[in-house]
Amino acid sequence: MFLTCMKEEYEYEFIKKIVTVISNKINRVLLHVADHPVGLESRLLQVKSLLDVDCDNGVGLIGIYGSGGLGKTTLTRAVYNLIADQFEGLCFLHNVRENSVKYGLEYLQEQLLSKSIGLEIKLGHVSKGIPIIKERLHQKKILLILDDVDKLKQLQVLVGEPSWLGPGSRVIITTRDKHLLSCHGIKRIYEVDFLNKDEALELFRWMAFKSNHNDSSYDYILNSAVKYASGLPLALEVVGSSLFGKCTTEWESTLQKYERIPHEDIQNILRVSYDALDEEQQSVFLDIACCFKGCKLTEVQKILHARYDHCIKSHVGVLVDKALMKINFYGFVALHDLIEDMGKEIVRQESPKEPGKRSRLWFHEDIVHVLKENTGTRKIEIIRLSSLSTEETIDWNGKAFQKMKGLKALIIENGHFSKAARYLPSSLRLLKWNRCPSKSLSSIFLNKASEISTFSNLKFEYMKVLSFNDCQYLTDLPDVSGLQNLEKFSFENCNNLITIHNSIGFLNKLETLNAKGCIKLESFPPLQLTSLKKLELSICKSLKSFPELVGRLTNIKDIWLYGTSIGELPFSFQNFSELAHLYLSGCGKLRFSSFIFMMPKLSKITAKDCRLVLPKLNDKLNSTLFSNVEYLNLGNNSLSDECVPIILRLCANVKYLYLPGNDFKILPECLNECHLIRILELDGCKNLEEIKGIPPNLKKFSAIQCKSLTSSCIRMLLSQQLHEAGCTDICLPTRIKRIPDWFEHQSGGQTISFWFCKKIPSISSIFLFSFPESFSVHVRDNITIIVNLFVNGYKYTLSDDVWFVSRCPKIQTDHTYLFDLELEELIKRYRTYRKLMSKLEEALLKNEWIHVELKFGSCLDLKCSQDSNMKLSCITQIGIHMFKEKRSMEEDVVFTNPYGKRKLDEYLNTSLSQFLPPLKKDRFVDVGIPETEILQRHHLALLSMQQKMALLPQRRRITLLSRMWNLVLNETKEKEHQG
Repeated sequence: MFLTCMKEEYEYEFIKKIVTVISNKINRVLLHVADHPVGLESRLLQVKSLLDVDCDNGVGLIGIYGSGGLGKTTLTRAVYNLIADQFEGLCFLHNVRENSVKYGLEYLQEQLLSKSIGLEIKLGHVSKGIPIIKERLHQKKILLILDDVDKLKQLQVLVGEPSWLGPGSRVIITTRDKHLLSCHGIKRIYEVDFLNKDEALELFRWMAFKSNHNDSSYDYILNSAVKYASGLPLALEVVGSSLFGKCTTEWESTLQKYERIPHEDIQNILRVSYDALDEEQQSVFLDIACCFKGCKLTEVQKILHARYDHCIKSHVGVLVDKALMKINFYGFVALHDLIEDMGKEIVRQESPKEPGKRSRLWFHEDIVHVLKENTGTRKIEIIRLSSLSTEETIDWNGKAFQKMKGLKALIIENGHFSKAARYLPSSLRLLKWNRCPSKSLSSIFLNKASEISTFSNLKFEYMKVLSFNDCQYLTDLPDVSGLQNLEKFSFENCNNLITIHNSIGFLNKLETLNAKGCIKLESFPPLQLTSLKKLELSICKSLKSFPELVGRLTNIKDIWLYGTSIGELPFSFQNFSELAHLYLSGCGKLRFSSFIFMMPKLSKITAKDCRLVLPKLNDKLNSTLFSNVEYLNLGNNSLSDECVPIILRLCANVKYLYLPGNDFKILPECLNECHLIRILELDGCKNLEEIKGIPPNLKKFSAIQCKSLTSSCIRMLLSQQLHEAGCTDICLPTRIKRIPDWFEHQSGGQTISFWFCKKIPSISSIFLFSFPESFSVHVRDNITIIVNLFVNGYKYTLSDDVWFVSRCPKIQTDHTYLFDLELEELIKRYRTYRKLMSKLEEALLKNEWIHVELKFGSCLDLKCSQDSNMKLSCITQIGIHMFKEKRSMEEDVVFTNPYGKRKLDEYLNTSLSQFLPPLKKDRFVDVGIPETEILQRHHLALLSMQQKMALLPQRRRITLLSRMWNLVLNETKEKEHQG
């Protein structure tokens, strides 16, 4: 801080200012941070960088966010001590949440004015404090820390706008609620993370041993204790202190107790965030903490939607903002172990002795106890049994659910039951009994002697989800007409299911129907399901007919059907009026009627491995056809020559046509009329000999393993005319001995180069691969081709890139590949993109030449290890062609080194600079010195440095000398040749 004496100011007044400033600095009391500030330094530096305290423009606000016990207050105290000297006024308001409740918001305003500028004042109301704060602080550079804020109102009355404080001021807010920071417009937020393993171990040692070292006899139990705390500083300190001075046996006993009943101090701190939730948010948190940690978020949301009868996404967002849970990268629910324990302890406290009086049951021993002893009550809302051993049998009387009048969700994922359930409460909204080999399921739903033979006479009016997958005893589904609110019905992999009651087709609210893997199911009842969004009938191997559709089903966009015996799709299939994607695979002999192609919204059809039977079209029918199908994949269907014209007539608007693995020999001339086709793939059509027509706007053509293609066809496909018409990506078997002449630059080795200046050119590349005939088929099939791109020495492996793989999915031996080398796009994919682009832009501005090199290699897969000693020298031909429409001046791209002999000079200057000082006169460039004298100087330079190079390791010394001598010899040969 700098003080300036104004002209009109008396000297004694200026001296008084100096004394005041110095006094403030001397008298400023440092805050106690922590006895053991482990892991604090790195976090402190990150917060300091966010504060940007050296900038006096405006007022900076940052938020420090995280769950309770992470050390947010400790971190802000350290920040305060670090930067306080740079401010005129200081105010650290501790415990804002607690003090605002205890003393009121006006008390916090009084504290702010008192601590920052020494103004002692009593405020009757917050409305009086706001103008005073604005008036007294708007010209002061203030450091204000608001610790443990939990209400937006607290921020609004203390620092409602940044302009309330003077330029250069900084405000730090700690909170457990990230949403609160966003609502106040705070964009700079630091999320405090848990301590890593090493940091946690160090802090725990200090607390448990008062040292960073411990007796080795504690090592095994020490790791267990640190694991229990899971990086939470509060837990490490509390648990560590409680174990100080105790033997290992006492450690084990104490930790086992904490596993059952969390430490009260930890529980109280973590519970603060829970207490801030509303009633339903608390309920959702307890559901997740007790039953759904580690589950897929989408599945949890569906279950809880059924439980609460409305969407709970907003509640999940609140829990995330309050640091009570996270959603990991893969979309699974994650909770810190101690936060999970906190939730479970809240439920345990509902009835410490009797599990049957708790709202949620998840621990298998508690569930077994309740079922065996029949101690359930109406307080139970959720049961999830997921960790029971599949060999353990639950011996019960089947009546345990009778007392659970409030049970809303029953999820049983495994377990054997000695008897069938004799009663299910009508309060159930969700029933999932998966992978259960017990006969109880058969008894519950099917046994006519049971009290529950069908759902028709029971009022399960709240039931939303019903799932009993993998039930091996299920043979037929009963009447389910009583389940009129059912939204999801799943009986996947019920291997003995034979019949399904017709009532299943009239559940008006049903959105998901899953019968996948019911291998004995031969027929399916008609479906009039207006709400249906997903229908799954795959791997129903005995299913011979697709269910009849009664009325329009407008919510289904995709149908996936594979592994069935369905021979034909019914005419009513058109009632899927909004169907966009139809996927069929492995359905045996399948008759495809023309109406399928005419469905108005259907744009993508995949039907492969089906022995497809296409309709025969007459001229009258053909005139009425109109198809919106743009993507068509009919791979491996044994299609003959007669089928291709039919396909082209049925799908006149197709853009992406995939016909791999079929039996046709000729592609017809009518392909010339298919103006919309952009991609044509014929891979594995081993009988294909001749191509009579090519779509005029084709962009990509692939015929990998089409080994019967004639040489004339291949020459036509590699013609310059086709390429310049727009077909720039081509994959073919190698049937020609050399690259076409229209490729201006060609190489017979495994590398090719060119140089460009002024702008990045548009280049097309071709390469032919072949291997010696001595290579076995086994070896050829397991060779991997590696393609590397170098731009001014920067390497990029093309064969690993998504862009390149999309053009050349599997680079095969004995094949030819032609593709656009989209150089500018590829450069952007470099990991060093910014660095490379800056150098390229600089070079282009200076009209310097930029070197591009393509290099090919090959390696043998590990499974061919017996041939690992084989020399894999592939026979490669490479060519480069520059687009005419893209080149305004041919000299902007050259295929020989434009620097000529200077390459040697530059190499010598850069390589030898570490051994010799720069020569003012003897530079290795042409400046009118005779050529022989230049070579002599090169020779003398090499000799003079030998003594210094002797200090290098032998291998490096030999390599460097060898390269330099070779360059000199090559230079000499070039001069002799030119002479």
